[in-house]
Amino acid sequence: MLITDKRWWTLPVVSAAQLLVVLDGTIVNIALPSAQQDLGMSDAGRQWAITAYALAFGALLLIGGRVSGAFGHRRTFVVGLAGFAAASAVGGFAVNPGMLFAARAAQGVFAAALAPAGLSLLTTTFTDSRERGRAFGVFAAVGAAGSAVGLVAGGLLTEYASWRWCLYINVPVAVLAVAGAALVPPDRKTNSGGRLDIAGALLSGAGFAAIVYAFSETEALGWGSPKVLGPLAAGVALLGVFALVESRAANPLLPMRLLLHRARAGAFVAITLMFTAMFGFYLFMSFYTQTVLGYSPVQAGLTLIVNALATLAASTFIAGRLHGRVAPAVLIVPGLLAAAAGMLILTRLTAQSTDVLPLYLTPALVLTGLGLGCVLPPTAALSTTGLKWQDIGAGAAAYNAFQQLGAALGTALLNSVAAGTAAAYLAESRASTAAASVHGYTTALTVAFVILLAAACLTAPLTIARTSPKEANVHV
Repeated sequence: MLITDKRWWTLPVVSAAQLLVVLDGTIVNIALPSAQQDLGMSDAGRQWAITAYALAFGALLLIGGRVSGAFGHRRTFVVGLAGFAAASAVGGFAVNPGMLFAARAAQGVFAAALAPAGLSLLTTTFTDSRERGRAFGVFAAVGAAGSAVGLVAGGLLTEYASWRWCLYINVPVAVLAVAGAALVPPDRKTNSGGRLDIAGALLSGAGFAAIVYAFSETEALGWGSPKVLGPLAAGVALLGVFALVESRAANPLLPMRLLLHRARAGAFVAITLMFTAMFGFYLFMSFYTQTVLGYSPVQAGLTLIVNALATLAASTFIAGRLHGRVAPAVLIVPGLLAAAAGMLILTRLTAQSTDVLPLYLTPALVLTGLGLGCVLPPTAALSTTGLKWQDIGAGAAAYNAFQQLGAALGTALLNSVAAGTAAAYLAESRASTAAASVHGYTTALTVAFVILLAAACLTAPLTIARTSPKEANVHV
C-alpha cells in the first residue's frame, strides 16, 4: 500500500516533521552545558536557548493554524520545513548567545506553522476511519518518542561530535521531508478568503507568550514572585479577552465552536492534563537516573526508550486498530488510568530502593507509555474531526497549543513541588541530599497521579459517545 497508494507517502513525511518539532523541545537540553561553555553564556541567560523556542512556538501556533487553512496545508508545511531547516543551520553556526537565541526563536516560528499543517494534512488525506486510525497511531507514536529520542540523540551527538550537531541534524531530515512533500496530495481549493483576525492574532500571541514565559521563570523565581504572577495574570487576562473577541469576530482566528464541541473539548482536556503529568515525569526520570542512580546522559535517555517503545506499541496496535470501532473514551480513559498507575508505582521509591530498574522503572515506563499511546491518537483525531477544510488548521493548532501549555505547566508546577518538598524535608530531618531529592520526586509524582485521575474523570463524560458517521469524515 505504501508503494501503490501515493497518499501513504504523507504519513512518513508528516511524521518526520513531527519528530523534528518534538525532538527540538528536548535535544538542546542535553547540549546546553556544552553550548554555554563554548559561547560564554551566563547562568541567568542560558535558559533562553530553551525558552526562546517554547515562547515562539506556543505564541504563534494559532496564527500558524490560520495561515495553514488560508494558504494551504501542503504549502504551509513545505515553507515551515524549509524555514525550520534554515533556522537550525543558523543556530548550529552561532558564534554568540544572541545568535543562538534568535535561531531558536526562528525555529519556534516555523514550527508553529509546521505542526498544525502536518496534522491537518493527515486529517485531509486519510478520511477512511480505519486508515485514519493507522495514520494517527504512527503519527502519535513518532511524536511521543521524539522526547526520548531527543535525550538520547542529544547525549550521543554532544559526547561524540559537538553540541552544534544537535541543530545541524535537523537540516538533512527537513530536506528529505521537503523532497517527500512532492508526493503529498495537493491542497484543495477553498473559499477561505477574508481578512486576517489581527486582534485575535495579537491577543492570542501575547497571551500564550506571557503564560509560557511565566511558567519558565518559576524554577528560578518561585510562584510567589511578581515576575511570575504578573505575566501569568496578564496572559490569562489576554486569553480571556481573546475568547470574547473571537466570539464576535466575522473571521475568527479560533472559532469558538471548535472549543464548544463536547468530544473535542474532552480531547483538549485530556491532552493538556496528560502532558502536564508526563513532562514532569520525563524531568524526574532524567534527574533520578542521573543524580541518584549515577547514569550518564546517554544511559538516562536509553532508559526512556522503554517508554517510547510502549507508546509505539499502544498507538499502533491498540489505538490505531480500534480507532472508529469504539468510542474515544474507551481508549482515552484507560490510557489516562494506565499512566496514573505508572506514576503510582514510582511514588513508592526511596533512596534505598533495591532492584530499581525491574521493580519500579520498567513497569512505570511501560504503563505510562501504554497510556500515552492510547491517549494521543484519539485526541489528535478528535481535534479535527468533522471540521470544514478551512477550519482544520485551527483545530490542529489548538490541539498543539494545549499540548504546549500542558508541557510548560507540568514542568513548572511539578518541578516546584519537588524542589519545595525536598528543601522542607532536608530542613526537618537529617536525611541525605539524595533521600530528600527522591522524597521531592515522589511527592511531585503523587501530584501527577492525582492530575491523571482527574483527567480521566473529566474526560469520560465528554468523550463517551461514539463519533457519528457524519462527523467521522472531514467536511470539504
